[in-house]
Amino acid sequence: MAIADLTKSSLQLVLQDGTDSESGSPILKNKSFNNVKTSATAEQLLTIATAFASLQERPLHTINRRDTTDIREG
Repeated sequence: MAIADLTKSSLQLVLQDGTDSESGSPILKNKSFNNVKTSATAEQLLTIATAFASLQERPLHTINRRDTTDIREG
């Protein structure tokens, strides 16, 4: 039986930094915040991401949570 342990989490804000003039696709920039509590809920991350985004000059495009999980035999 395999056991998964969530060991690290980070929060990433994807901000729009304009539009590509040739393709029309958005140009995106990332800001990451490491050492997020692994126990943080999606609601808590949304709240803090929205607060951080309100302080940015660029508009918020996407919010990502990046988790690292160790898998071992149990």
